[in-house]
Amino acid sequence: MKLEYFVAIIVILFAAQFFYGAAANPDSEFGGADGAAGDYVAENFGYEPFVPWFQKYLFEPPGGETESLLFALQAAFGAIVIGYTFGYYKGKGQGN
Repeated sequence: MKLEYFVAIIVILFAAQFFYGAAANPDSEFGGADGAAGDYVAENFGYEPFVPWFQKYLFEPPGGETESLLFALQAAFGAIVIGYTFGYYKGKGQGN
């Protein structure tokens, strides 16, 4: 029973820290390290990003919502495959 309380306290502290950070910086943009590093290199070293020649032939989603949907479907499909694999080998191990 002590472990459940300990985990609950850690989860509450993590959530409180997240919401405090978001409330303390309301107009900040939480960008990733990849974007910041690319911007830094472009500004300081004059690097121009490479654009592949086949870029015009690739599918580009019509909006951010569609891109989010495709990413969520990809994540769900990956989770199903991984879950099935683990379940298969767990059941195979118990069947012996």
